[in-house]
Amino acid sequence: MTDQLPIPITAPLTASQRASLVNLVRRAAKTEILPRFRALSPSQIDTKTSAQDLVTDADRESEKMIARGLLRMFPNALIIGEEDISENPGTLDKIPEAELAFTIDPVDGTWNFANGLSTFGVIISMLRFGRPVFGLLYDPVNDDYIIADETSDAELVRPGKPPRKLTVAKGGPIGDLGGYITVDLFPEDKRKPLAALLPDFARAMSLRCACHEARTFAQGNVDFLLATKLTPWDHAAGVLIAQRAGAHVALLDGSDYTAAAPRTDILLMAPDAATWGRIRDHLTDTLK
Repeated sequence: MTDQLPIPITAPLTASQRASLVNLVRRAAKTEILPRFRALSPSQIDTKTSAQDLVTDADRESEKMIARGLLRMFPNALIIGEEDISENPGTLDKIPEAELAFTIDPVDGTWNFANGLSTFGVIISMLRFGRPVFGLLYDPVNDDYIIADETSDAELVRPGKPPRKLTVAKGGPIGDLGGYITVDLFPEDKRKPLAALLPDFARAMSLRCACHEARTFAQGNVDFLLATKLTPWDHAAGVLIAQRAGAHVALLDGSDYTAAAPRTDILLMAPDAATWGRIRDHLTDTLK
């Protein structure tokens, strides 16, 4: 590790701290995630809330490794790991008061990972009093990542290539927009009415992976992202990165996102305020 001291609360991560964090995630992917990809036995895959909500040994072991590394670099930080929260849900209540917190989604898109699909990633965010101020969306298969903090542009960093500044799409009318809506995450009584609206868009889909959905949005390859069942490890990094790529991001009621947002809230990302408003108005009667 190159940095062992807590960061000043009022400053962004230094370049060396960012590099150390990226290297930590890379090592976790290399030692705990990729060796298990397409090599899991049935005993290494468990269910959580349902048969569609999976956890694997890769999730558990990579989260432990990343959490240990973060605490070595930032010993006073609150660590919010997806798998640890399953056993210690009360930790979530500490987010609004934490001067420095990190969220970890060790294998986002676990269903894809467990079923041999390469659309999975690692998500890390840094929070101050629940507000995301740093985000990392890492793709272990391609060894590249999207990164941003509250003072920097969102960038795609690929091996052997210069970083590329990201800009979201240009938006437009509803019929020209493509984006992500995971219908099955919405309350059961909203699913059929919401699904009936999907043909109004040029394309509406789901990758079953918040990491790659946020990456695709930040690169301008889709026009919107609608999410619910909000959890800080899934959404905080993507919110910050989308904003630093120029997006208009808010909860569906118009309020700012924080990592303490109730899970039942609905998050909408769009390229600009006008497009955001058109999508919100189109969905309001169905989702209110």
